[in-house]
Amino acid sequence: MTPSPPAYDESPQPRQSPRSPGGAHLDSTAHIMDRITSQLGSQLSLVSLDGRRRPTPPALVLVAHGSRDPRALSTVSTLAERVRELRPDLPVRLGHIELNAPLLPDTLAELGTAEAVLVPLLLSRGYHIKQDIPEMAAASAARTRVAAPLGPHPLLVETLYARLVEAGWRSRMTDEQRRSSAVVLAAAGSRDPESDVDTRRTAQLLAERLGVPVVPAYASTAAPTVPAAVHALAARGRHRIAVASYFTAPGRFATECAEAAPWIASAPLGAHPAMARLILHRYDQALAAQETPATRELAPAI
Repeated sequence: MTPSPPAYDESPQPRQSPRSPGGAHLDSTAHIMDRITSQLGSQLSLVSLDGRRRPTPPALVLVAHGSRDPRALSTVSTLAERVRELRPDLPVRLGHIELNAPLLPDTLAELGTAEAVLVPLLLSRGYHIKQDIPEMAAASAARTRVAAPLGPHPLLVETLYARLVEAGWRSRMTDEQRRSSAVVLAAAGSRDPESDVDTRRTAQLLAERLGVPVVPAYASTAAPTVPAAVHALAARGRHRIAVASYFTAPGRFATECAEAAPWIASAPLGAHPAMARLILHRYDQALAAQETPATRELAPAI
């Protein structure tokens, strides 16, 4: 059973990058310290309180949708590597629902009867979360559990914000600029009403982060479309309209949505560090949900 999404205040706010007196960013030093801390936590997690080494943790299987765009496979492969960097002793595998190898059933078959946590690289509830992935898991010999979708979550908002800034969004605006600005959150779309609920929640969180209206729109199935959302915002006097790509990786839908942007369009979420942290958070959540209070132990901080 898929765990319910967590409370939205569970993650820290995005950290501001400090500057040295000479003006140089200290991001590289912070990144090194983060990696050292994460790797130390990973090593400590393998030792129990009585000093004995714990068994190998269940494998983390990243479940991607799959795409004919070769950039998608490259992106999710890079994301898997980032997860491995954060927790080197955790077995990390990749499986696709369709279109790309390895397919999820093949990845699960290679695991035999081992334990695994399936973490979908999907941003909301929908058919794949409720039907496809659980059915593939049930058909395998592996002992599996399925984590919650990645969204909604503040770490996704952190990634969306970073991608918008990369595309040219100003982190500081005048009141006049803010009154004329807005964002269309471009998502894939689904017939499942819970998918729309999740996407709208992400739009709300992003609007709070940016201080401007954020309207969810969809590439297929659901309404409004991205062009329709752009038109509606322009009719309200919002002429600086950005399209935020709410896709895990490049593909046809992401490209079509970006082409509808009247101003700037951000890149897909991709292999941003916050995405790797969120994947491990969902993995830890799924494990904790299966443990009793007496046996539950804290996972290493990300």
